[in-house]
Amino acid sequence: MSFTSLGLSTALLEALVNQNFTVPTPIQQTAIPAILNKKDVLGIAKTGSGKTAGYVLPILMNLQETAGVKNRHANVLVLVPTRELAEQVKDVFKTFSKALTVPIKTLAVYGGVSINPQMMALQGVNVLVATPGRLLELVESNAVHLSTIETLVLDEADKMLNLGFKEEVNRIISLLPKKRQNILFSATLSDDLQHIHQILLHDPVVIKIEVEEDSLDLINQIAYIVTDEKKGPFLRHLINHHEMKQVLVFASSVHQVDAIVNKLRKNNIDAKAVHSKKSQGARTEALSHFKSGKLRVLVATDLMARGIDINFLPFVINYELPRSPKDYIHRIGRTGRADTPGEAISMVSPNELPHFEVIQKKMGKKVKTTYPV
Repeated sequence: MSFTSLGLSTALLEALVNQNFTVPTPIQQTAIPAILNKKDVLGIAKTGSGKTAGYVLPILMNLQETAGVKNRHANVLVLVPTRELAEQVKDVFKTFSKALTVPIKTLAVYGGVSINPQMMALQGVNVLVATPGRLLELVESNAVHLSTIETLVLDEADKMLNLGFKEEVNRIISLLPKKRQNILFSATLSDDLQHIHQILLHDPVVIKIEVEEDSLDLINQIAYIVTDEKKGPFLRHLINHHEMKQVLVFASSVHQVDAIVNKLRKNNIDAKAVHSKKSQGARTEALSHFKSGKLRVLVATDLMARGIDINFLPFVINYELPRSPKDYIHRIGRTGRADTPGEAISMVSPNELPHFEVIQKKMGKKVKTTYPV
């Protein structure tokens, strides 16, 4: 199947070619026609499945029908759990909207930065991408009115609810017009998500993309049994021994991320931290430098992982194991993309071994586990 059969305009098809999109992913094949037809959609698919373009393209097409009509408030609301994802979604909208004859204005709003510039930028916005907390602040300040929303998208809804945004999401939904199109994307279908799904969606087109058994085959996994006090020196050994030029390191807390970065810098290894306590400017700069190859080591918490999409990332290191097996798969899935092999290295302390057994069982793969030489 090609994009030409999905009902997209010639301008968007040309934009897809310019962005090196050749064949629609499975979720795009079903989502694009359904959204073009103003259907509600429930999509269950892992990160990296092409869901963002799967809703951005048809939404832009539908907006062209009314884009000439002057409207003081947004027509489309996209709710996301993190600032990084908000910026990422905004960029996709902006990239494809450049191809359109009628301009579409997209704005991303989120906390951690001054609210005043966001208020000033809201005039004439067609697509508003927002984190729940900041959106409610803007509503309470009368800077945003949600009465004109025609399409609501909940992107990474599972992560949003896991992070405790359920009450805020419910408040936002109560402010929206009853008649609207609803699009919900998630990596999993949890109980909380099932509840939201039942409230939101009317006769939805359901798209469930199963994770293929061999989807991790391009990732060479190895685990080293290392005591907590030796993890720092062993991490530096791995980076230097393998001459890693670009490596993403995961830790479980903000405190641990900062401690790892400080130790790496003291040992002349260029590293930066990305976590919720960093300013938006610092996070954006660190991600940009890492993606472009200017930064050797990026150390992150799981919360930040959603904004890190690099096609050719060679190494991922788990300094600590995540609590959830799904988060483990999401972490190592940052490498082994675009048909390019990658290395996923985990440092497992002796007391983490039973949990690592659970992760392997859930993943359906046995990982080679050894001691450092």
